[in-house]
Amino acid sequence: MMHDTIAAISTATGEAALSVLRVSGPQALEVAARVFQAGRAVADMPARKACRASARAADDTLLDDGLLLVFRAPASYTGEDVVEYHGHGGLLVTQKVYESLLAAGARAAGPGEFTQRAFLNGKMDLTQAEAVMDLIHAQSTLALRAAHEQLGGAIGREAMALKEVLLPVLAHVEAYIDFPEEDISPDTGSALAARMDEVMQRARRLIETGEQGRILRHGARTVICGEPNVGKSSLLNLLLGFERAIVSSSAGTTRDTIEEVIQVHGIPLRLVDTAGLRESGADGIERIGMERTLRELERADLILEVVDASQPPGRMRRVELPEGAASRRLLLLNKADLGQAAGWPQDAVAISCQTGTGVEALRDAIRSLVLRSGPLMSDHPVAINARHQVCFERVSTHVAAAKAALGGGLAPEYVALDLREALQALGEVVGAVDVEQVLDVIFSSFCIGK
Repeated sequence: MMHDTIAAISTATGEAALSVLRVSGPQALEVAARVFQAGRAVADMPARKACRASARAADDTLLDDGLLLVFRAPASYTGEDVVEYHGHGGLLVTQKVYESLLAAGARAAGPGEFTQRAFLNGKMDLTQAEAVMDLIHAQSTLALRAAHEQLGGAIGREAMALKEVLLPVLAHVEAYIDFPEEDISPDTGSALAARMDEVMQRARRLIETGEQGRILRHGARTVICGEPNVGKSSLLNLLLGFERAIVSSSAGTTRDTIEEVIQVHGIPLRLVDTAGLRESGADGIERIGMERTLRELERADLILEVVDASQPPGRMRRVELPEGAASRRLLLLNKADLGQAAGWPQDAVAISCQTGTGVEALRDAIRSLVLRSGPLMSDHPVAINARHQVCFERVSTHVAAAKAALGGGLAPEYVALDLREALQALGEVVGAVDVEQVLDVIFSSFCIGK
């Protein structure tokens, strides 16, 4: 597969001012020469300088007129010879140029194949390859920052730094296995244990960024709930900045969940407006809506419970949350412009969806609650994903087992075995070991042309 020359349309499907087509592989220059005619032969074009070129079909029919760029190996994205054509962004013209490249000898690239070749050719490690898609899918400024940090190799450097701490420990243990007469002194054992503690502490700090990484990549699922007519849909519209949900004084207007994505202080939130909860009087469809509300509460990262603050607390029905969800709830005292009745908790946030009062205080409270585990990306410049988390969990587990074996007087072979497993897990983080199945899963989620 790596000996093939691949081609793809790298811009999104649809009409636009420009489109970009990419060709990469050992025959990239030859394939491009069969399709594009510039002022000089493609093989003689200067690297990284745009030249005007026409795109032609096999029968020499003119297809398009645009710019051609050549990136010679190894100084290219994939590490191979790469040719890019920037042409007009019409659907038909782009497709015709693409078909000409395939007819000239290129193969259609699979999802993520350009980035996969970059990884296999040593242009980036596996964490950086994953960051490419994080960068494309980023929905907030913090997610964009985290993606840039990862693309710059931050996670890979962390993994390699842990490796540098563990390797001397393993070397010392294996030296003792080879030369058992050189006993491990108590002082040496304590030094090795201290190094293992350092690795475990640093691994745990990385693992703790996993939840923040999930929120940055997928958004904090934020459920708006409460009784009918307390202002749930009005709150959704206020946070969005436009009227997404129908607002009515009639109970039961919202019968299904409505979902939209916003960002608050750089944090992506998946806002879910739900049907109002009440004891009775609901028809069949409304009951289904309330059942969906209860399911959403179980899945929520953040719960915005809205009440009518102009009414005494005794007259308002509070939402019964699933077990363990109380720490994820933020109580919003809506209709503050009508006056606030006595008895509501002091730590609640007073707002008015009618006038916009309290919106900034609400945004600050949301940020604090979502990031209650600590300031996002202040202690660590990275936020790991689920795959990294599994690997670092294995590192921590195996290093802990190695330390226990060392302190328990077990044979050094047991210590060495767990240390090797920890190093294997660190290698998997950056793709430094054979992880073919992992690669298939990662790159299958990429878009074509990247």
